[in-house]
Parts: sequence; C-alpha cells; structure tokens
Amino acid sequence: MPKILGIDLGTTNSCMAIIEAGEPRVIENAEGNRTTPSVVGINPRSNERYVGTTAKRQAVTNPENTVFSAKRFMGMKHTDQSVSRNIDLVPYSVVAHTNGDAHVAMGDQTFAPPEIAAMVLQKMKQDAE
Repeated sequence: MPKILGIDLGTTNSCMAIIEAGEPRVIENAEGNRTTPSVVGINPRSNERYVGTTAKRQAVTNPENTVFSAKRFMGMKHTDQSVSRNIDLVPYSVVAHTNGDAHVAMGDQTFAPPEIAAMVLQKMKQDAE
C-alpha cells in the first residue's frame, strides 16, 4: 500500500508525517530535522535558490533576498492594512503585482506568496521521497 504524506505548511516552520500502523509519525527532512523552516532565499549573483535550513542560514548575509513568513501576505492586496503593518517587519521587499496583490521580491524576480509556499512544499516532498 502506498504511503500517504501529510504536510503542515506553517508560517515559521513546516512539518511532515506519514501514517504507519494507523498512527501518524513525524518524519525527518534531508537535514535530519523534524521541522523545516518555511524560508526561501535566492543568491542574487547566481540565481541559485535555497529552501529550508539552507535558506535560513544564508539569511544572515542575504536578508533582502530571503523570504520568511510569506503566508502573512497570501491572498492579500498590497494596499491591505495588514500588509502595510507587516512590510516594516521584514527585510525583503513586498511589492504590488499588476493586479494589486502583494508579491515578494528576491533578486530580479517577484513571486506570489503561494509560489513561495510551493517551493517549501516541493522541498518537503522531495525530502520524504
């Protein structure tokens, strides 16, 4: 029987589990941790993408190109009051997309918050495989 993977996409950290003998069991990521930081970063010189622990580590030297707490901006317009409050709390740029949605900028690209979430989910799925 194929295994079922459950992923909890958190604002700060994410976690994954499988069902074994009818019980959920949290599984480790590729780094051996039970949680994965919900963080994505891009090296502006090489355009290399980092996700999870690697992204969190490089945030110290590359804060403006490292996105965390992207869920705060999901489904929000750039003009929303909650976006205005949260913009001051993050070192990366939050910009208005052509449709008015709040997007985040990394390197020379902009991403919708669900795209950031998808990068985290993709890493977790790969780690589980």
